[in-house]
Amino acid sequence: MPESLQKYLSLHDFEAVAKKRLPGPLYAYVSGAVEDGISVSANRRSFEQFGFIPNVLVDVSKVDMTTTLFGQTYSAPIGLAPMGISALTSYRGDLILASAAAEKQVPFIMSGSSLIRLEEVVEAAPHMWFQAYLPGDQQQIDALIDRVAAAGVQTLVVTVDTPVAANRENNVRAGFSTPLRPSLSLAYQGVTHPRWLLGIFLKTILKHGMPHFENNYATRGAPIMSKSVLRDFSDRGHLNWKHVAAIRKRWQGPMILKGILNPRDAIKARAMGIDGIIVSNHGGRQLDGSVAPLQVLPRIVEAVPDTVVMIDSGIRRGTDVMKAMALGAKAAFVGRPFNYAATVAGQAGVAHAIKLICDELKRDLGLLGVSYPTSLDASVLLENR
Repeated sequence: MPESLQKYLSLHDFEAVAKKRLPGPLYAYVSGAVEDGISVSANRRSFEQFGFIPNVLVDVSKVDMTTTLFGQTYSAPIGLAPMGISALTSYRGDLILASAAAEKQVPFIMSGSSLIRLEEVVEAAPHMWFQAYLPGDQQQIDALIDRVAAAGVQTLVVTVDTPVAANRENNVRAGFSTPLRPSLSLAYQGVTHPRWLLGIFLKTILKHGMPHFENNYATRGAPIMSKSVLRDFSDRGHLNWKHVAAIRKRWQGPMILKGILNPRDAIKARAMGIDGIIVSNHGGRQLDGSVAPLQVLPRIVEAVPDTVVMIDSGIRRGTDVMKAMALGAKAAFVGRPFNYAATVAGQAGVAHAIKLICDELKRDLGLLGVSYPTSLDASVLLENR
């Protein structure tokens, strides 16, 4: 491990350094939520509602965290959640996130709101999952799905909780906008953050040109400073279950819906042949006041017991992963901290962050008296009153 990474002892430790290195608007985009931040706070508090009941004098000399999801074996039930425009917060961000996940043999979901072509990323990480934000009409949807399949992606994730643009007031206050608008304030942010300006933004421009949204359509999307970006991200309000059914018919591999919080929706998804669900409130970035995923996880698992149910939003510790798995999740995905780790130290930073939370999970399983995370159930938890 590089000596500079030894001081990072948990996922929390990366944020303060990333905040200093990133221009204020970009840090606000990554860190922020919507409106009053009710959901993002509830996500963390939900894990505090449960305490562990340890088993003692159990042989935990060999804790095996190996996990199989959709026919692929991973080293741990912890994955990297999709994160948009990560190539602006670290150089070639999607590639380094994917490569670190492949190195550590954990799942990685590439965001559809990304600035590097998915074909390039899947070449570096053949087992990556791709998260699609659906275009506005069926013909465009079909073309995108066909492109993803042709690239060699095996697992498709469709995000379903973004029918309209969320009210991200914090972005506006911090000067972040979609599209990015050149201004004296933005220029000042660049000049006062030279490490970002030289090592990420200008390096990207010089080597790869102006970043575009590369993966919203079958064809190349708009550049990040184009007014048409708003059009590209605001035409999903009419999408419905018929579109999901059409994609399921067209897509031949495992298909996952991300953003399910209602057991009734989980039942509909299963009836259409959906293989997996990620219980998520988008990290508190969409509907403020939406329930914390951990709170509804047991109901969804009960509603679709033969479906692979996973979770994201607010997971920061190995103990969080254990609580989610005890309530029925097969895997847990983490977002913002891996973005910060990429900002701090590139691929090495992300690999170190993955190791930190995986080491936590292994250690905490031993302290709980459990050798296999797949054997966790609600009997190890007590709800705090």
